[in-house]
Amino acid sequence: MSWGSYGAYLGIAVLLVLAPGPDTLVLLRNALAGGRRGGLLACAGILSGNLLQGSAAAFGLGVLVASSRPLFETLRWAGVVYLLFLAVQALRGAWRGDYAAFTELVERRRGQGFRRFREGFLSNVTNPKVLVMYLSVLPQFLVPGVTTTADALLLAYTVGVLGAVWLLALVFVVHRVRAWLGRRRVRRTIDAVTGTALVGFGLALAVE
Repeated sequence: MSWGSYGAYLGIAVLLVLAPGPDTLVLLRNALAGGRRGGLLACAGILSGNLLQGSAAAFGLGVLVASSRPLFETLRWAGVVYLLFLAVQALRGAWRGDYAAFTELVERRRGQGFRRFREGFLSNVTNPKVLVMYLSVLPQFLVPGVTTTADALLLAYTVGVLGAVWLLALVFVVHRVRAWLGRRRVRRTIDAVTGTALVGFGLALAVE
């Protein structure tokens, strides 16, 4: 693979990463509720899901999933249910508005690390659009008989790493303005917007 081809792919990958989606919302919500540690754990979960789906696409397993209608539909509806579940949690938080002080909330939830990792992982791995993205973009830069599986993995992991860098930047920003974001009115607004957006993503996935 030439540097020119990789550079073109890199440009596309950056645009894909910067486009807001369920992963971004899940990351922000966990960074707010769990502090920097919560955001990092959610980021690790999202990265793990991304690398898993990228590996599946690079090794050809993604084609099997996409071509098997029952399997693809199962994955799609699992994603719909999970996004709506997260949306209900966010909207319920906005409705109640019974937030503890930010520092107390972080301390109280330090034992929920696996939950935050799990939310990040599931938000990514149950979203078939991520797999479809890999299957639609990767083949454009792979030449049969020339490029190798290692090249495919490099391209796939590039998206995962760039996504992680972007999410880490968001965690840093949230941490810097945590005092303002921890205000009750701000938290309620963020949860309301997040919940509404997750409902939108879930419905969009349902009608695909």
